[in-house]
Amino acid sequence: QVQLVESGGDLVQPGGSLRLSCAASGFTLDAYGISWFRQAPGKAREAVACSSGNNGRIDYTDYVKGRFTISRDSGKDTVYLQMNNLKPDDTATYYCARAQGPACAVVVRQGRPMFAYEDSGQGTQVTVSS
Repeated sequence: QVQLVESGGDLVQPGGSLRLSCAASGFTLDAYGISWFRQAPGKAREAVACSSGNNGRIDYTDYVKGRFTISRDSGKDTVYLQMNNLKPDDTATYYCARAQGPACAVVVRQGRPMFAYEDSGQGTQVTVSS
């Protein structure tokens, strides 16, 4: 049974940092692309970052590039999202998701970019506020 469990969300001040974790089970992590996406209240889901499972390729959306870093620890079956220089606009529930295969494929949903996925976790809340 595929499971993805996010953790690490918190309340943080603007300019602060957080590291989110996504614990994966029920499948071979390295065989799949793993992405993070987020959803703020009243807004569409939007892609954040994706780590391909076969070639090490990593993709970021423009609004987090240079501030967020996605990484994976295959030995721990965990994918991380390091978030630095957080802004109030980063406030959202963050989800990790498993692609249908090793690649990260960008799609557009409700006018926002998303990485196509098959399974996702329940999310972890990130609030950026002073």
